[in-house]
Amino acid sequence: MRSNVITRREAALGIGKGVSLLAAPYSIGCAGKDYSDPEKPNVFIAIADDWSWLHSGMEKYPAIRTPVFDRCAREGAYFTHAFASSPSCTPSRAALLTGRHFWELEQGANLWGTLPAKFRVFPDILEREGYQIGFCEKGWGPGSVKAGGRKRNPAGPRYANFGHFLSVRPANTPFYFWFGSRDPHRYYGPRARISRKPDFDKVDIPPFLPDVKPVRRDMGNYLFEVQRFDREIGQVLRLLERRGELDKTIVIITSDNGMPFPRCKANCYDWGVRVPMAVRWPGVIRAGTVVDDPVSLCDLAPSLLQKCATRSEMPLMSGDSLWPLVVPGRSSTAGRRYAFLGRERHTLAQGDTQEGYPVRAVRSGDYLYIRNFKPQRFPAGTPPAYLDCDSSPTKRYIIKNKDNPSVEPMFRYAFAKRAPEELYDVKNDPGQVNNVAGDEKYAGIKNELWTVLKDELVRTGDPRIRGDGDVFEEYAFHTLKRIHQ
Repeated sequence: MRSNVITRREAALGIGKGVSLLAAPYSIGCAGKDYSDPEKPNVFIAIADDWSWLHSGMEKYPAIRTPVFDRCAREGAYFTHAFASSPSCTPSRAALLTGRHFWELEQGANLWGTLPAKFRVFPDILEREGYQIGFCEKGWGPGSVKAGGRKRNPAGPRYANFGHFLSVRPANTPFYFWFGSRDPHRYYGPRARISRKPDFDKVDIPPFLPDVKPVRRDMGNYLFEVQRFDREIGQVLRLLERRGELDKTIVIITSDNGMPFPRCKANCYDWGVRVPMAVRWPGVIRAGTVVDDPVSLCDLAPSLLQKCATRSEMPLMSGDSLWPLVVPGRSSTAGRRYAFLGRERHTLAQGDTQEGYPVRAVRSGDYLYIRNFKPQRFPAGTPPAYLDCDSSPTKRYIIKNKDNPSVEPMFRYAFAKRAPEELYDVKNDPGQVNNVAGDEKYAGIKNELWTVLKDELVRTGDPRIRGDGDVFEEYAFHTLKRIHQ
């Protein structure tokens, strides 16, 4: 039987038992402008923290149930190949909010960096358009808001919970709200033991991790937290449904990057950057729409502004509108061929330096091409700590058993130095463990993808391609005050 105690997470949503929508404790947000425009849709974004694309009911993953995400995908559009700009929280969220590649954002490219105020974010534009805006839990970050010249989090003004946000919203005012869950981010401790977990026997272990009990249990705890995130979003959507506003709301459910396991988060393989994404908007997106084209979280900002902003001057963005991909009878010319991604400094993992592990990559439907700009460095950080890989039972098992012949390949996949170029034939190697960059049979494909990637880096002014990329390693790492802004 469920306890009557209200969890912190329920309080954050403002919809738990005994939590009044009118009595939430605080908000540092504003009530918004008195504005009425029935043509403007509401916007609700639910963003998980470290959730890989494979782990949902839409992918028929055997050890998980995500009925809310699945419902939004079935009643709207499901994007099978959605990619974060970077496999790291801060730059990924910055790219989503600005509609620009992470490498265009200066200090915004690094974890625990800042996002300079000169880079406009779509919530601010929506506010000027008359939207009531806000967020709860984790917005942009982690990093320093003030160091970038901002007075509030780029995701908007913070509210105690979604219920309080709605209670102070003026009548007939369109809203944008960002619910930034902290699931399924580590650590997985007692909080992951309060409910029934997935069946460990059904957990599917990817080929770059050892299939042993500690890893299965670790994956099971991660999957439990994904299910909890899904359940919480269901509570929000039921609240909107009761208020008669669900079908007036663009609902977006996604994640900032992939799961926190070795060779996943902070890596440019699919388990690090490929994320779930569903967008529901009845009357505009036909139910059952499936988009297989590679798309980026950078595409969300221009998509929302196209539909929600009519009077503001639009900032420069590298993302493209998603709407041509979801309209009924879409033209073949509306397709996408590539998603661009990469990383700079994640944690301070390269010894006593401020260096990172700079990577740029391009993903097509069939291939993943990766360019490692500093292959002399360790991709997960220097041994023995490998700090760019989150601490976990899985990481500890691999390191402890690295001399075991069955585990040694997994250790190399996660922690060994890598070639300057990597190429993966994703259809024939879905686990992305067989680098064919040196195979003459793939030379044409490799050269084509490097040309495509290089052209995009040149077009968008990436310092790495200009030859001054080490500027990313000179930016401050803001850890003096660890506040999840």
